[in-house]
Amino acid sequence: MTATLRPSVSACPACIAAPAAEKLAEYEAPKDAHIVLSLPTIHCAACMSTVERALNADPRVRSARVNLTMKRVSIEADPDLTAEDVIPTVEAAGYEAHELDTGALNATATDRAGRDLLMRLAVAGFAAMNVMLLSIAVWSGAAGETRDLFHWISAFIVLPAVAFSAQPFFRNAWTALKARSLNMDVPISLAILLAIVTSLYETSLSGEHAYFDAAIALTFFLLTGRYLDHRTRSVARSAAEELAALEVPRAIRLTDGAEETVSVADLRIGDLIRVRPGGRMPVDGEITEGTSEIDRSLLTGETLPVLAEPGRPVSAGEVNLTGPLTIRASAVGRDTSLHRMADLVAIAESGRSRYTSLADRAAKLYAPGVHILSALAFLGWLAYSGDLRVALNIAAAVLIITCPCALGLAVPAVTTAASGRLFRKGLLIKDATALERLAQVDTVVFDKTGTLTAGTPELTNLDAFTTADLSIARALAEGSNHPLSLSLAAAARAANIPAAQVTDIREVPGFGAEGLWRGQTVRLGRASWVGGQPTEQTAAWLQLGDIPPQAFLFIDRLRDGAAKAVERLQQQGLKVILMSGDTTAAVESLANRLNILQWMAEALPQDKAARIKALTDQGTRVLMVGDGLNDTAALTAAHASISPASALDAARVASDIVLLGRDLSPIPDAVVTAQKAVKRIRENFSVATWYNIIAVPLAIAGLCSPLIAALAMSSSSITVSLNALRLR
Repeated sequence: MTATLRPSVSACPACIAAPAAEKLAEYEAPKDAHIVLSLPTIHCAACMSTVERALNADPRVRSARVNLTMKRVSIEADPDLTAEDVIPTVEAAGYEAHELDTGALNATATDRAGRDLLMRLAVAGFAAMNVMLLSIAVWSGAAGETRDLFHWISAFIVLPAVAFSAQPFFRNAWTALKARSLNMDVPISLAILLAIVTSLYETSLSGEHAYFDAAIALTFFLLTGRYLDHRTRSVARSAAEELAALEVPRAIRLTDGAEETVSVADLRIGDLIRVRPGGRMPVDGEITEGTSEIDRSLLTGETLPVLAEPGRPVSAGEVNLTGPLTIRASAVGRDTSLHRMADLVAIAESGRSRYTSLADRAAKLYAPGVHILSALAFLGWLAYSGDLRVALNIAAAVLIITCPCALGLAVPAVTTAASGRLFRKGLLIKDATALERLAQVDTVVFDKTGTLTAGTPELTNLDAFTTADLSIARALAEGSNHPLSLSLAAAARAANIPAAQVTDIREVPGFGAEGLWRGQTVRLGRASWVGGQPTEQTAAWLQLGDIPPQAFLFIDRLRDGAAKAVERLQQQGLKVILMSGDTTAAVESLANRLNILQWMAEALPQDKAARIKALTDQGTRVLMVGDGLNDTAALTAAHASISPASALDAARVASDIVLLGRDLSPIPDAVVTAQKAVKRIRENFSVATWYNIIAVPLAIAGLCSPLIAALAMSSSSITVSLNALRLR
């Protein structure tokens, strides 16, 4: 028997292989690297475009997007690209850059709560417009079945709209009742529900009046206040989380002399760690090998780098500047100084959260009174008339007319108006109670480096040198990354001094730069290295062969408006204190320049926080103004706080107010505006109180229907809003 051969369809081998290859690629293709850098010195759109252009010019970078508000850049790049590869590109463009751990940045999630409130507000507003149109038809004379039809249509619109839009009030009220307590949302929820129940009862009996419009209008006005309040809080994020994000996510560990890149979480006490120039210390430890200079300004506020040599302790977060270092870990993870600072901030944050706002204090007194009045009105009219319908109507009118809509708008309306005024002056309000606390301060504590001063040295004696000496100094300075060298080179360029032909320039870690000029050695660096005499003023010494060395003298340049801000604050009767981690000589010199009588030098982060706490315990209400990591705990512990936009992310997040510009002169204006804002808030509370004193007796006497009560409530809300606008 012969087998029959059946024809088969021939398939393209490539077609068969393609799906399998695609699936394999899904699993094996390396993912793009996602790098996030903090850019503390960017301040405008030009900075954004410069950084993005510099990064996008690298063929390994797929995209780079700068967020100016958060002072960060997000980079999508080839899988093998690291932060260490791209940071030099940003620094070459003229901007400071630090790697952030993306896993720790949970606080920057999208504002779902704000979107949710805005959506509920939109639904309530749309429903209110439609119900008002139907109500106008009833007020115009619709009667009988036509009136009942309009009432039922209103009910079908309002019931689902209120069920959706008023959920924030219902949830908060239920939470309070379960805890056997009262808050502002309890009378709000009762007023809304009672207006709806009364309206359904009236409509089912073909009554003349229904109050669906009052219920939805009440919901709309209260949601407006709640959303305005939320907006003032939406910028605030956790400073402790930002500090954690600044920790270095990876480190180079030495194992039997070989380098391996590991997660910081894998480091143990006793490990040897290599930190290259430009790198941040991942742990606390002691230098075992290498000589360099360390920038401690972010942690301690010291203006100048310090010498790093074997035997010297280092802390997590410090930056290695000039030479490679090997350190032996003595504290890792949560035991490092950076983590201890984050813990200080978290403790201070919890302390500040106990501050009770004016609105909260008013609510504590207001809520029980509203319920008692409404219940007494219901029982009194039920006993007097014996008519449940009349008693229910009057109880609903009392609840609606006393509903804390005006109180709910009193603070957010003023805060929004004041925030707009201060924003135009260059100040961003981040915290909902910041204005109230700022209005109460009687003492202002300033940090020095980066706050009152620009944090960059400024050459003062350029004219004391010949053009030839300056050209040699410029050539040496351009071969170094030391802050004094950068300032000297910039000053020489500004004076159109050309660089001399200095050869074999090299940087000697911890000491300075040297080279050959016309066959002789020339040096620019420390006094002890070149044979100079140390001075109290910051200096870099130039040595030309056997000629006695000469000193370039520097001062820390004042920030724009610093002197004016200090003088105006003192004129307003506020005590001004200077507190810094810098040397005694530098702090005393600045205090004398600005006529600040009380100052504190060489202060560690915990010293600053302890000093703020001591002042607070004495009844002093402190405004802290600072910009560094060493200021974060003090910023959070103070009664109110301000940081410049040039501050590191953690300091900006810890503060209540961010100064957007470089000029400090708006700070006294902020204090005055805050005092006016609190005055307006108190006026708004007075308006709401007098409104209730006049309106409540009318409602209890039965002279106000729930509809008239809703109109009166709306009038008080509009009055409060108009009073708040006077701040603008």
